[in-house]
Amino acid sequence: MWIHTVAVTLNAAFLREIKEDNHELFRLLRTVEQRLSRFSASPPVRAAKSLASLLERLRDQLAMHFALEEAYGYFDDPISVAPQMSAQAERLRGEHRVLYLQCCDIAELAAEVAYHEVHGSRAGDLVTRFDEFHRQFQRHEAHENELIVRALCDDIGVGD
Repeated sequence: MWIHTVAVTLNAAFLREIKEDNHELFRLLRTVEQRLSRFSASPPVRAAKSLASLLERLRDQLAMHFALEEAYGYFDDPISVAPQMSAQAERLRGEHRVLYLQCCDIAELAAEVAYHEVHGSRAGDLVTRFDEFHRQFQRHEAHENELIVRALCDDIGVGD
């Protein structure tokens, strides 16, 4: 019986470049956060539709961000990899799906609020859910950045 295990590693230089180059994602996050801070339980239709559109753009930008990270920043079956880094890289890569699906749900709820498919009081849920998503995403990005630093330090031999 064969047991196939996959080690996950990262290309720290590409992953760092992807993060540094994704100004649009972080601009959208800030804009959504600002708009939601002024969002009321009964938002005007135009404001609700504008927010729904903005969240759709955020969802699409997040998908692109994660796709680039997975295509160029994370790799399966490296020649050699530190086991502890591989486990962390695998966990972080796995978080992409969860975060993306949360963002999709938030965008869908915003559209339902905008087009009156749900009661306007659900607008409060929108704020709460986005805040939780945003905290989780920021934590995720911080952990990826820590892993990048560790990988770069190991690669160039800092501390030897």
